[in-house]
Amino acid sequence: MHGRGALSVWERSSTVRVVPPARPRKLAKVPFVELADGRLQGVVSSGSDIGRVYVSSVEAGTYAFSCSTNNNRPCGGARGAFCNHIRALVGEAVLQYGADRVARYLKVDVTGEQADAQGLTSAMTSTRPAQGDRSAAAQVFSRFLRHLAYLEFTPTTVPVPEMHWFPTTGAVA
Repeated sequence: MHGRGALSVWERSSTVRVVPPARPRKLAKVPFVELADGRLQGVVSSGSDIGRVYVSSVEAGTYAFSCSTNNNRPCGGARGAFCNHIRALVGEAVLQYGADRVARYLKVDVTGEQADAQGLTSAMTSTRPAQGDRSAAAQVFSRFLRHLAYLEFTPTTVPVPEMHWFPTTGAVA
């Protein structure tokens, strides 16, 4: 605990440190990927329809998977096994966060040469995971849209009201 006046720089700032990606990635196929809410989840572009995206996820530990359109229609390729959208999501997560971090988060036991996107996917699919609940898709898609809105802001170093949730002074006990 900090006493009054002993706040660190990050506690006095309205910005958060962003961890750079492990490797550069192309955003066209998987524009949004995150490790959150006990899942690897994100938005994957459709390969056949420019106006359609899929919200895909894999649950940590059980590897229960879900894939549906942004209108909550089930993915035709995710019938009993990981579809191409989920495979693309795992691949981009490895680029964004690194294979070790993704494996730790999802609780996948891979070592050495297996510690890549294909190895993670193989290890998870070998357990024959069940199809998961699609109820989180709307929340994930909403977060994706909120991230897109921030791209429209003009770059600035001054606080942005929409992103300035806490006052610059510390909380008083």
